[in-house]
Amino acid sequence: MAVKIRMRRIGRTNRPYFRIVATDIRSPRDGRFLEILGQYDPLKQGVNYTLKTERVKYWLGVGAQVSDAVAVFLKKEGLIGGKRVKKAAAPKKKPEGAKKKKKA
Repeated sequence: MAVKIRMRRIGRTNRPYFRIVATDIRSPRDGRFLEILGQYDPLKQGVNYTLKTERVKYWLGVGAQVSDAVAVFLKKEGLIGGKRVKKAAAPKKKPEGAKKKKKA
């Protein structure tokens, strides 16, 4: 079973609130989860998240993937390291109808 650490919305309309959970990749965003690992309140000022660091380390150790949003919190806590690596841009292809320049 592939596991992902991601956020699950539990807040009401216009009052977002999220739980950070370990879940099966096939489960929907607000569906079934394996374990609650923390919480995030985007409307709170200052430190607006909490994490169970020991449990997060466990799930990372067994191969859980991390969503981009949760990765930000884990980097702040020092649980995952490194800078964000930009994906290499694909080389631009010339249009098929473009003419080649001839040297004189």
